[in-house]
Amino acid sequence: MSALELRASLSLAAIFGLRLFGLFVILPVFALYAERLPGWNLTLVGIALGAYGLTQALLQIPFGWASDRLGRKPVMAAGLAVFAAGSALCAVAEAPWAVILGRTLQGAGAISGVAIATAADLTRPEQRTKAMAIIGSTIGAAFGAAFVVAPFLAGAVGVPGIFAVTAVLALGALAVVAWAVPAPPAPVAAPE
Repeated sequence: MSALELRASLSLAAIFGLRLFGLFVILPVFALYAERLPGWNLTLVGIALGAYGLTQALLQIPFGWASDRLGRKPVMAAGLAVFAAGSALCAVAEAPWAVILGRTLQGAGAISGVAIATAADLTRPEQRTKAMAIIGSTIGAAFGAAFVVAPFLAGAVGVPGIFAVTAVLALGALAVVAWAVPAPPAPVAAPE
């Protein structure tokens, strides 16, 4: 693996790790938190938690299309900014509809496909498996760490604080996009 391929793999893994840690860390504590708030019930908790995944699934293809035309890094940056905005909204929201809107915005930052396409753009085919392993292991580590840390973090900063931490992590991932991810090849105009 060349230095450029290693840098690409590690920086993209960092983006996944920062973003997904923030998403995973809320899962073990949110339902317990929300059931104590006025206006919440388990159905709304399920909608709030599921809104992210549904929105992300719906927007993966449009984000991929946009990254093919506008470039990978600008689309990743825009997605992370939307994700950070959704996290910030969740941090200040108390009403169920506002948290659901924030989670929907988090999902609207659907950059997973774009980040994987960037990894493909920046690695040779014979090195791609290593790059995907680096990214995948980071996702697994973020998942495991988030479930261990969640109760302690909730005790220290509360669930709104976890959402604020998620926003800060997204901004950190945005910095990684700007300064650490190598520039992928320029988008190629689609044939008419």
